[in-house]
Amino acid sequence: MTAEKSGTTGRRSGAETRADGTGAKNPPDDAAGAGPGSGSPDERASGADSSGEDDTAGTVTSAGKAKRTRKARRTGAAKAAGAASTADKTSTADKAGAGTDKAEAGAEAGTEAEARDRADAAKKDGDAAEKSDAAKQDGTGDDEPADPWSAFGPAPEPVLGRPRRAVRAVGRFLVHEWTLAVVAALALAAAMTWPTLRYPRHTLPQDYWDPSLQAWQMAWSGHILRTNPAQLWHSNTFYPENWSFAFSDTLLGYAPAGLIGVGPEHAVLRYNIMFVLAHALAAFGAYALARQLGAGRIGGAVAGASFAYAPWLLAQAGHLHIISNGGIPLALAMLARGHGWSLRYGYRPRRRHAGWAFAGWLVAAWQLSLGFGIGLPFAYMLAGVVLVSVVLWFVRRRKVKRPFGRRLFLADVLGGLVFAAVGAALAVPYFKVAELHPNAERTIGDIGLYSPPASGFFTAPAESRIWGGLHEGARAVLPWHPEMTLLPGFVLYALAAGGLFFSVWRVRHRIFLLAGVLVTMALAMGTRFFGGRFTYVPLFDYLPGWSGLRTPGRMMLWTTLLLGLLAAGAVTAFCMRVRELAAERVPPWPGPWLRLATLLPLALVLVEGLNATPQPVVPRQPAALRTVDGPMLVLPSSQNLDQPVMLWSTDRFQPMVNGGSGFTPRSQARIREATVSFPDYASVDYLRQIGVKNVVVLRDELEGTPWEGMLDRPVDALGVAREQVGDAVVFRL
Repeated sequence: MTAEKSGTTGRRSGAETRADGTGAKNPPDDAAGAGPGSGSPDERASGADSSGEDDTAGTVTSAGKAKRTRKARRTGAAKAAGAASTADKTSTADKAGAGTDKAEAGAEAGTEAEARDRADAAKKDGDAAEKSDAAKQDGTGDDEPADPWSAFGPAPEPVLGRPRRAVRAVGRFLVHEWTLAVVAALALAAAMTWPTLRYPRHTLPQDYWDPSLQAWQMAWSGHILRTNPAQLWHSNTFYPENWSFAFSDTLLGYAPAGLIGVGPEHAVLRYNIMFVLAHALAAFGAYALARQLGAGRIGGAVAGASFAYAPWLLAQAGHLHIISNGGIPLALAMLARGHGWSLRYGYRPRRRHAGWAFAGWLVAAWQLSLGFGIGLPFAYMLAGVVLVSVVLWFVRRRKVKRPFGRRLFLADVLGGLVFAAVGAALAVPYFKVAELHPNAERTIGDIGLYSPPASGFFTAPAESRIWGGLHEGARAVLPWHPEMTLLPGFVLYALAAGGLFFSVWRVRHRIFLLAGVLVTMALAMGTRFFGGRFTYVPLFDYLPGWSGLRTPGRMMLWTTLLLGLLAAGAVTAFCMRVRELAAERVPPWPGPWLRLATLLPLALVLVEGLNATPQPVVPRQPAALRTVDGPMLVLPSSQNLDQPVMLWSTDRFQPMVNGGSGFTPRSQARIREATVSFPDYASVDYLRQIGVKNVVVLRDELEGTPWEGMLDRPVDALGVAREQVGDAVVFRL
């Protein structure tokens, strides 16, 4: 009882001492109960907060006294807990008691000498605690010991208002990798296609024949969607034929651009802008695909530049539907991102994202709407990927539960249905054209005319600034060099070859990429590769729509993409090695030569893609085409001459017999043949029967054509009115 009473008194005394701020130096009376096994850690901690007078009985190791001491400990713990709820500071006596408590525990477990030593150490701790409490009373201390490094800690971040948060978000967006990639792709496209944008209202790249046709296509799709969408496939050209908009690839995906502007000048401007944007999208799409597969930034840039500015594509500058290929790698990048798949890191389920997968299907559908020339092989490639994925799902469904996930599965189903619906809707008019015009379908003989030899893979077109002049002799031996000069770039060949041995891709992936390169090259050769019996001909015979593809050399698009991915793996490994070497330097920062070395592959690829593409001035629109109504016929008429006439009709889109496409309808051929003797009774009567009301003769274009001299023939007995409108002569039937 003595120990219990003294402990109680000590606790009261300790409470008073904290109020005075003088501190207490007396050890707690319950130190004997703090030995091993005496209560839980929480109880020992709460007991250490109590203090009391010096009690020598705490050093006696008798069982009775230990029992009474444990009882006092429990009582002190309860009172200390109450004191802690009413006081904000810890007393000096509490800390001294905690230290002495340890000494008492040692005394209970060992000898009195050990207890005295522990008590001395606890007393020193109590003195230190007393000084700390004194500092708190003086205002120099806090509730807890001050951290000497707290003065160097960062200030709390201020709460930003909505305007500043918006500014920060915009700033983060502007410096994001993808924003910078888009800006770089646009700037690079403007520079690499220069001087396309020098006089964008008056010139067209390469020539003004096929580009005029494609400028008309964008203008027509925008015009008809704004006025009468039901007549989309029945254009104002090739009168009186129906489904005439499906006589060639339509670039229908550019219809929103066609909604802006009216007339030939706006059509030419629109074409040039889309020409530059198509290059930018190709570079950005290939960059995104390489980055998604695991390439570094510079490696991705090499893949993007080599895909968009390969020398062989310079020969296709007049074919916007071939240049517009960026949706292919971009859709593949989105689909890979949505499925959490990477060539370098494999399948990562946590990175799946159904939204990206669905967006990839939409981009693929948009790419298909630009034309079947490159869209059809893309569609069959996607079908093959889906087939392989389904097989893998059945094989691995026991090992990996729900490898796709419900949301991703639904995104794939809905996206695949959208893609298939777009393809089916676009295929209907083309099958209709094939039914009405059997001469539109290609034959194996036609494919043979455009099949390049193996030397074409090492021959550059005349539009290449670096190799054009040097390869003039090699082009001379090619039967049709515009479609047979298929050089993707000697730098790209070298980088891809290096990527077979030094790369971040796994060995099996390099082998797959190499196999893809060889297969697509064999397909690009058409019937030149062992007659095409095991490559191109089976596709021509059995795949629906494949017989409509005239030029197998355009399969080089896939070869270029695969070579770019091989090169990206090599460049990425090279950049990683440079960083390792730079880390060994003192200071650890790459010197200027090392930094330039990482950009050298990109610079070489761009230099090899420099163009010498001509930019001819588009013939001015005759004044008669702004006033004369249709149905009309413009003479002279031919495949090339009719394409600028189509462009000139973008003011009013009046019906006309003229038109240029991949084939010549029989009705148009008959009209041209019947009007060679115009104006005479037979030709005028024939034109009246088919509904033609006006004939516009371009005086400056007659020389050297079958219609030369027609303006010297009389019309008095034909009931035909003749008048001069600007540089043209108009016959009103």
